Amino acid sequence: MKYLFLILIFFGFLSNAQVVNKTDSNKLEKKLADTLVIDSGKKDSLKIFKPTINDYLYQTQFSEKKIFDTVMTYEKTYIFSQYNNKDNFGRVQFPNVGSGFNPLSYEVNSEQNLSLLPSNKSYGIIGISDVKYYDVKTPTATFVYHNSIKNGAVLKSTYTQNIGKRFNFALEYMGLRSQGLYRNSLAANNNTLFSGHYISKSGNYELFAHYLHQNVNNQENGGIVADDLFQSGNSDFSNRLNAEVNLATSSSQFGYRRYYLSHQFSPFNSEKFPFRIRHTIFNQGNKYYYTQNTPEGYWYNLPTELVNGFPLSTKKYSNNLSNTVSLVWDNEKFKLDAGVRYQMLKFGATEATLPNLQIPAEMKESRIGAVGNLQVKLLNKIQLNSFLEFSNGSQFGTYLKTTNNIKFEPVKDYFVNARVNFQSVYPSFNYLLNTSVYNNFNYVLQDVKNQSITEIGGNINLKWFKTELFVNYFRIDNYTYFDATSKPRQSQSPLNISQIGGDATFSFGKYHLNTRVQFQNALTNKDLYPMPGFIGRANFFYQTKAFKNAAEIQAGLKVYYFSKFASREYFPILNEYILPRADSFSIGGQPIADIYINMKVKKMFFFVEGQQIGTVISPNKAYAFPHYPVYDFRLNLGIVWYLFN
Repeated sequence: MKYLFLILIFFGFLSNAQVVNKTDSNKLEKKLADTLVIDSGKKDSLKIFKPTINDYLYQTQFSEKKIFDTVMTYEKTYIFSQYNNKDNFGRVQFPNVGSGFNPLSYEVNSEQNLSLLPSNKSYGIIGISDVKYYDVKTPTATFVYHNSIKNGAVLKSTYTQNIGKRFNFALEYMGLRSQGLYRNSLAANNNTLFSGHYISKSGNYELFAHYLHQNVNNQENGGIVADDLFQSGNSDFSNRLNAEVNLATSSSQFGYRRYYLSHQFSPFNSEKFPFRIRHTIFNQGNKYYYTQNTPEGYWYNLPTELVNGFPLSTKKYSNNLSNTVSLVWDNEKFKLDAGVRYQMLKFGATEATLPNLQIPAEMKESRIGAVGNLQVKLLNKIQLNSFLEFSNGSQFGTYLKTTNNIKFEPVKDYFVNARVNFQSVYPSFNYLLNTSVYNNFNYVLQDVKNQSITEIGGNINLKWFKTELFVNYFRIDNYTYFDATSKPRQSQSPLNISQIGGDATFSFGKYHLNTRVQFQNALTNKDLYPMPGFIGRANFFYQTKAFKNAAEIQAGLKVYYFSKFASREYFPILNEYILPRADSFSIGGQPIADIYINMKVKKMFFFVEGQQIGTVISPNKAYAFPHYPVYDFRLNLGIVWYLFN
């Protein structure tokens, strides 16, 4: 919070800039003037620069610059009502914010490749491609606030400033604390991000750099004990703190650190010879801890099931030092870069000596590989992006990843996107081994094979009703999963998954209906990845200007639904998802309805939601996981504030 106080003090000495609303858009014309200049035409006249929204830009390292998005659209009600500021369609949230989600739909997370990243700790992680770099004419700050469940709050604050025309720095801090409805469910997450971007006066040298420090810390209660009392609406459960939970002293912590530097130099005149040399180096360390004050009876029955003398707190870690040199040919229509990469990888866990299991010491290796990227633009109608990465090592085998995306516009305002992606990589390091005071949860995955994922899919954007139709197909060979005993396994036959759906918005005057549906199915090995066959969302809302056009208002009803299915269970020790156990049960088939009113005043947004309104008139019977109910009715508040000074 100390960063927030410094930002507020700084802004106390700055005056407000004039903002021209008619330029309020996220589309940037390449030749658009930087600012409005008032000049009488005389030589000694004073030029007054009045920044517009087009002077406040951001980008990721390999993307084009975009304008700060301060337009009130219906998509924002899906984003700024969530603690991780993302649209979480295809997921259902734990009963506490900051505690993760149950993924109802198959997802590929490349952040887990050759690293330790427990699945339930991944939802707020900022990857290299997620870091934003800014270009602003005046000091700028943004604040995103959410209330939490019971005690606490969520606040993300960003401050950025240009020093001169060519150097920008930014500081971002996010703090989250939420007590939750049930015992031993406190979430305490935070991240600090410093970033900088510099380009020389000649344009021949450019630098991107950042430092990221993230923590995702959660108390783990193991779910409620008496599910029958919850489902019956027993009055003893009206105060959720009265509900008995399975774990009393357990918690998990995940730390994520990264130092990143990428710079490139053009040895020749870049207008005549768009040739560059790029060097990228970063070091990323991941640490996962599971702690408890005493052995929890929920995990064992007899003293012989404990490892004598083993510490109650355990640790896993991974580290990735990566160094890449690339040659880049870059012009407006054709871009190609290719390079060589050296990596030093480490993975380890709390050491253990067990009579029937040999736990390896720290696993480490040096890897040599190559990376390449191709971007082609043809006739302003077709755009191709292809990426390839290959590396090899003695410990973690061969790594191959390629992504291929093509976008084209066969008819004006109608877009087609198609992709073919493939990766073959060692399973996420959390599957490889584990050490624990509980004998049943010590393991080493034997005869490890690369998990290969083929993804074929695409979407079509139609002008009618702002419609998007999409289809995805996944084939996963050597699918790696945790069975009902929490042991890692690799499937002998492929897992095939299909997804098809669409999104459309229907409007009549100031009334609108946005719907999104997805049908999905595991074509083979259904038992290895249980999922709902249908996921749907409907948002009926009214939007209008108000208070003599000084404000804009949205008011509506959102309903989220997924069909009933035999869900995987959440396993706190690993922060992963395991196949259903003997005492498991199906979840879903319960609509989750929210009523809301949102408002925009100048550059400030207010999001007010009454979540789970159905539980006001009938008992809550919805679950995020077996033994983990969905949150009850709550007033969810969100505030987004852009300050352009």
